[in-house]
Parts: sequence; C-alpha cells; structure tokens
Amino acid sequence: MELNEKQLQIITVAEKLFAENGFTGTSVRNIAKEAGINIAMISYYFGSKEKLLEHLVVYRMANFKIDLLSVINKDDVGFKKRLDQLVTLFVMRIHENQRIYKIIHTELSKESGCLTFEHYINQKKENHQTLESFIIKGQQAGIFKENIEIPLIIPTLIGIYFHFNYNQEYFNQIYSIKSKRQTDSFVKTTLTKHIQTTLKALLTYEN
Repeated sequence: MELNEKQLQIITVAEKLFAENGFTGTSVRNIAKEAGINIAMISYYFGSKEKLLEHLVVYRMANFKIDLLSVINKDDVGFKKRLDQLVTLFVMRIHENQRIYKIIHTELSKESGCLTFEHYINQKKENHQTLESFIIKGQQAGIFKENIEIPLIIPTLIGIYFHFNYNQEYFNQIYSIKSKRQTDSFVKTTLTKHIQTTLKALLTYEN
C-alpha cells in the first residue's frame, strides 16, 4: 500500500492518538491538530475516521504474508529451523508495531464495538492457512507431532509476547531492564528464544 508523505504523516499521528486515547476517545479534530493540518485534508484523503483506521491497519499489515511465505518456502532449510525463524518473524513484527496491535485488541474486546477490522481478520485466516500447510508438511515428514491444535499455535506465540508487554513493569524489575534498548534486546534474545523453545516442545518430538 503506497501512501504519499502527507497521508503517512496523518496515519502516524492517528496511530499514536488511537493507541493513547482509544479510537472513540480520539476525534478527527484531535488528529488534525496534532498533525498540524486542517480537518478537510483528513476527509479528502480518507473520508472518515473509520476509513482512516482501516487504511492504518492495511498499511501496518502490508507485506506480512510475503515475509511469512519467504520463511516457509525455504525448502532447503529444516522444519525446526524454519519454525524458529517464524517465531522471530512474528515476535519482531508485533514488537515493532505495538501500537496498531494495541488498537486492534482494545477495539475488538469491546462488546459494543462497531469496528470489524475485516482486513485484519482476513489476514489472520490467511496466516492460519499458511501455517497449517507448513505444519502438515512437517507432520508428513515425521518432524511435527500429530493431533496438534493448529489454530492455537499463533495465539500461544503472541500470547506470551503480550503477557510480557502488558506486564513490562514487573518484568523490568525481574530482569533489571532499565531502558528501551534493553527491552528490545530482551525481546530479540531471551523472550524469542523462550517462545521458540515452547513451540518446539508443543510441535516436535524433542525432549
């Protein structure tokens, strides 16, 4: 999805405000003021606040399937190694785009929410189908266990990440994390390795 400089500026500001104040708690006027533009420009480019959020989701989710397939289709790489690479891909993608995931999860958790996030849901289905195909091939090769709850693999992965993310003050004390740089390093190393180990315990015959 290609955006011009002004559209990207608006989307970036909107993402920040939606994450901080919620979708309902952020007005088009708030976005325009923060971005230093007039309201008419937002209407011109996006039409409405709902459409703006839709564009934001599409923009942040762009190219993920391509990245996913680029890992899965490495037939010269073993299944366990590719599984590790998939975990790294998911963790870093989420970690680098925390705001949009916070927005989506917050809005989807609202019983009265009027936002459907159709693009996000469709991509989740595609991701599931892609992962399912990979796991089935691994089962046929005798690497992955049978009777795996495939739909719960990705939730297991991202659930561990978000438990860390939502309880970061606690983990900062446990692991003596004192800066964003240290947080990033912890996620890339310790947390990612833990998730890799967890998924291999679920999927493979390793002891």
